Amino acid sequence: MPTESKSIHLGTPCPDFELLGVDSKTHRLASYREEVLIIGFTCNHCPYVQAYEDRMNELVKTFEGRSVQMICINSNDDQAYPEDSFAKMKERASVKNFAFDYLRDDTQTVAKKFNAVCTPEFYVYDKNRILIYHGRLDDNTKDATAVKHHYLKEVIEDLLAKKEPRWQQTHAIGCSIKWKVSA
Repeated sequence: MPTESKSIHLGTPCPDFELLGVDSKTHRLASYREEVLIIGFTCNHCPYVQAYEDRMNELVKTFEGRSVQMICINSNDDQAYPEDSFAKMKERASVKNFAFDYLRDDTQTVAKKFNAVCTPEFYVYDKNRILIYHGRLDDNTKDATAVKHHYLKEVIEDLLAKKEPRWQQTHAIGCSIKWKVSA
């Protein structure tokens, strides 16, 4: 059964993070200087994420050279879901030739800071790292050819054009984040 994201407060600052990427480098919020920063909570096994992976790559390539950066974070419990392990993340990023940074949130603290609940769930921050948009990539997970609203793309275009974003919040729909069971 799909999970829907909850509404969050826009205008809030981007939570800080320091996470290991599939490129074996440590990634910090402060190292991203682009005008637009997209943070997505994704994973390997979720069919909703899998349906969007090619579109995510396409989106990044659309804005190549235009001060836009996408980061995807996998916070799932990899003990209960071994397909979401760091090794499997590296494999998937290589096979799918991800055009974005793919990071591991092993402690799940970053997902909690963002109040993320599902995969895929996207956050768009402006150059001051203030939340401008939260929600879905577009309005049709199942069929890329039937998309009527490209929410993420349209928000990025508006930010780069110094216009008020057309969208502020849509409800992301996907698999729930697989939280670790506390001892």
